[in-house]
Amino acid sequence: MQDTTPGLDIDTAQRIAERVRDVMRRDDHASRALGIDIIAVGPGSSRATMTVRQDMLNGFAICHGGLITALADSAFAFACNAYNDVTVAAGVSIDFLAPARIGDRLEAECRERALGGRTGIYDVTVRNQHGQEIALFRGRSHRLTGRTVFDAGARDSVRN
Repeated sequence: MQDTTPGLDIDTAQRIAERVRDVMRRDDHASRALGIDIIAVGPGSSRATMTVRQDMLNGFAICHGGLITALADSAFAFACNAYNDVTVAAGVSIDFLAPARIGDRLEAECRERALGGRTGIYDVTVRNQHGQEIALFRGRSHRLTGRTVFDAGARDSVRN
């Protein structure tokens, strides 16, 4: 796993990841609507939480798999964009291991597994409040050339 953006110290890379989180979160209406909170970010990593509400249940009184996928995908998005390069999903897969029920507090932890050129591989583990694994998600990212999440040259830049 790459620990920092090439040429940056870990403190600067962490500040960039936090600034990216703040900028992305401002306009992330989908995550906000689902009650997803990004509780931690770092270079190539993130943790996100979501509490299962009644309106998230399917006909079997368990959390809809698409909403668990949305939680994992949000964690993936914040992790792969943490270097301040606009990065999108090129593909994802998810395996559901156990049901999530109303009131469960789910936490999605994302870790970068590989990063090279314009592509990356990220794994997300979704667990409930008891530490039980609910789902395993793998995302493949694609970095868009020449696009940044925020202007690093701006007045409020994180660089010293």
